[in-house]
Amino acid sequence: MRDLDLTDDAEFDDAPLTDEEVRQAAFGYISEAWADARADGVDTDAVAHAALFTALIDLVQTYGEDAVAKLAEGLPDRIRRGDYTTDRTLQ
Repeated sequence: MRDLDLTDDAEFDDAPLTDEEVRQAAFGYISEAWADARADGVDTDAVAHAALFTALIDLVQTYGEDAVAKLAEGLPDRIRRGDYTTDRTLQ
């Protein structure tokens, strides 16, 4: 994967990032902010609620309430299916 640090003075590929690369970069930014908050003593539940609230606000502003409500309707099934479980064993 290409180095996504755009502050690096080294030359980099001018090709646009793939969707996967953009998602990985975004996840890295969120993970770093999460770790910083935890290092400052912010409770994990508070960070999680703030992250969800912020994400929902942005999604509603971008796509509207109906689209985000429809997205949220599918979350229980995805959660139960294990889509957000990182320590599960796949068979």
